[in-house]
Amino acid sequence: MKMIDLYIQEVTKRLPDKSREDIALELRSTIEDMLPDDYTEKEVKAVLMKLGNPAKLANNYLDKPRSLIGPAYYGIYLNLLKMILPIAAFVALTVVITDHIVSYDGKEAVLNVILDVIGLGIWRMIGTAIQTFFWLTVVFAIIERVDPVHKNSLMTGKEWTPDDLELVPYIDNEKRIPSFEVFGGLLWTAIWAIVFFSASSLVGIYEKGPEGLVFVTPTFNQDILHAYWPLVAVVIGLELANSIWKYITRHWTIKLAVFNCCYQFISSIAFVIIITNPRLVLPEFKDYMTEVLSLGASWETWTLSVAIFTYILFAGIEAAKGIRKAKSNKMTNSSLTKTL
Repeated sequence: MKMIDLYIQEVTKRLPDKSREDIALELRSTIEDMLPDDYTEKEVKAVLMKLGNPAKLANNYLDKPRSLIGPAYYGIYLNLLKMILPIAAFVALTVVITDHIVSYDGKEAVLNVILDVIGLGIWRMIGTAIQTFFWLTVVFAIIERVDPVHKNSLMTGKEWTPDDLELVPYIDNEKRIPSFEVFGGLLWTAIWAIVFFSASSLVGIYEKGPEGLVFVTPTFNQDILHAYWPLVAVVIGLELANSIWKYITRHWTIKLAVFNCCYQFISSIAFVIIITNPRLVLPEFKDYMTEVLSLGASWETWTLSVAIFTYILFAGIEAAKGIRKAKSNKMTNSSLTKTL
């Protein structure tokens, strides 16, 4: 019966990925043992009523105190915190290392530089972790109090009943958003943000020298890139919101797909605006590409066209994927409603 599937879904979605399958099998076996052979919908509701609120049952499986964030969102909050903290620490440490590499003039002892990097890196990582923890907690505290789906479903303050499951859509496994997709999105945001704000030190022409690679000339004008920081900050915010929304819902919905389309559209516009700035690429880099590598004069136009086409193509694919999966999920829910 689909009501049993919905109940198991509401319990396991609040649990860590690695334990969901085992607990789902255990919970299904428990429910079936409590039911007679030819059970009715009324008997299923009675059993589910005995088991109680799925959010509280998930809390019992975890066997952890849940006072920081309410049980409806604590599991999502904790898993997302575990996912974001390492990325934030990585970004903070990378920025410190990059700054020291760029500013190193060869006069100071290497050991002192390493010790400075370790000390400052640890301090920056701790500060970043505190900031991440604070703001993520604030965001989830706000979501828990204003989310209309939350208020109208399982955690309304009234006694839970199996009839509340009628408000919950059944999520097909093919329509779910895996955790690695969210993690990959967050990691990609961290990587390109580092590259953007440190482009003059990371992106450019490297040549082999007597002591290893030598950074000959940067590709981009860092002052021009920094001039676009408000636009880039908006894109980063939208990308983070998109990833967090994916992690909270765990499946594609129409609203999420529309937001994803808006994000892809805005990020594409931002990319085109920045990359088409005629002063973005440094003259030294252009001369190197034209003279040293013997490329034709049209290489810049072709490279720009390919970059814009590729970015818009992948943005369009991501937007279309979200819409397709959201519509398929809606059709599945409609069919399930008729079945029930």
